[in-house]
Amino acid sequence: MKNLQKVTIIGLGYVGFPLACAIAKNNNYEVYGLDTNKERVDKINMRISPVEDRQAEKDIKEVIIYATTEEEVLKKSKFIIVCVPTPIDEERRPDLTPVIQAAESISRNLQKGQIIILESTVNPGVCEETILPILERGNFRGGIDFELIHCPERIDPGNPNWNVYNINRNIGGLTKQGTHIAANFYRSFLKGDINEMSSLKVAESTKIVENAFRDVNIAYVNELAQSFDKLGIDVYEVINGASNKPFAFMPHYPGCGVGGHCIAVDPYYLIEYAAKNGFDHQLLKVARSVNNSMPHYTVQKLVDGLESIGVNIKGAKIGLLGLSYKANIGDMRESPALEIKKELEDLGAIVLCCDPYCNGHAPALINEILENCIGLILATNHHQFMEVKNWKNVKIIVDGRNCLDMPNIESQGIIYEGIGRGFPNTPNGKIVNEI
Repeated sequence: MKNLQKVTIIGLGYVGFPLACAIAKNNNYEVYGLDTNKERVDKINMRISPVEDRQAEKDIKEVIIYATTEEEVLKKSKFIIVCVPTPIDEERRPDLTPVIQAAESISRNLQKGQIIILESTVNPGVCEETILPILERGNFRGGIDFELIHCPERIDPGNPNWNVYNINRNIGGLTKQGTHIAANFYRSFLKGDINEMSSLKVAESTKIVENAFRDVNIAYVNELAQSFDKLGIDVYEVINGASNKPFAFMPHYPGCGVGGHCIAVDPYYLIEYAAKNGFDHQLLKVARSVNNSMPHYTVQKLVDGLESIGVNIKGAKIGLLGLSYKANIGDMRESPALEIKKELEDLGAIVLCCDPYCNGHAPALINEILENCIGLILATNHHQFMEVKNWKNVKIIVDGRNCLDMPNIESQGIIYEGIGRGFPNTPNGKIVNEI
């Protein structure tokens, strides 16, 4: 019988589960999954995907993953990959608790020769300053008795073109040899390029830089949208015009806020770590402030629109289309729609939520909203919402994703407000603001 190398993935969510499936498709590995959520573990053992991911939903039917809540499984494994969340707390400070708990589990079961890989997104320094001391509590030493590697996850839920298999990856470790071993491991089951980097800190920095780059650019166009609303300029037409330059411009689009577990979270990790080391990331903090302000800006557009027709937001029935943070999936992590909903309710509005992907969190039907609500905010550009042609009894629509057919809406006598493009002569085009 073939001697399979054992691999354990800690954390079987949006990152860990698709990765586990990808590894299990290579017949050289026996794959285990460790998670504290027993319901998730049971689903996987019944070959049911615990996350919304088309590729993973298909893969789990073709592979076997041995899921468990018992950490002793770590002792058997050559490779241990940590894919736990790295959230922020209510004060928007990084919370490394899940990573620390995973490291402690590994430390209790650490064996000589193991390859420990962190995929969770962290700031530079976490591997060497936080994880390594935990792993070295016993007699083993990193880079000698075991290897510590960082390979920051790259995944885009709901994207039909990019998945765990074909996205390029960066890998850095304590030693050059360890980095190379881990890189070859990833090459054995992924199709994307595997880039070997010079250090753990460099690898840690790549993911933070990628997402901070997007956050800053989205903040830029969100600020432009607010400015151009005052100036009477359609920011969307401006961005499309600037996009025909064949170099040195990358279009980003405004919207009602930034969501998801990466862009809305990761910059805080770099802000916090840099501050502890004597540097103030002013630009990143301003970008976060601008993007965090967009749900309020969106709600205020609705309030102003209602007042223009003599309606007070208090007691008004308002429809909210979409609760997830991006189109055509049910992931509500850090979704700006949740902030919009809370602010509407705080203002005294009666909020009816519709989201066909969010399993009971938004039970209202679209027709119920169109027949009973005087105003609505579109917060998520699900394809079902963009197919609506007759807006019935709605008097004002705030299009938080700039994706609706404005001429059609205005032809029905309805007030249309986009984010930076509420003007009658604006051409309706394709929107690419899936943040």
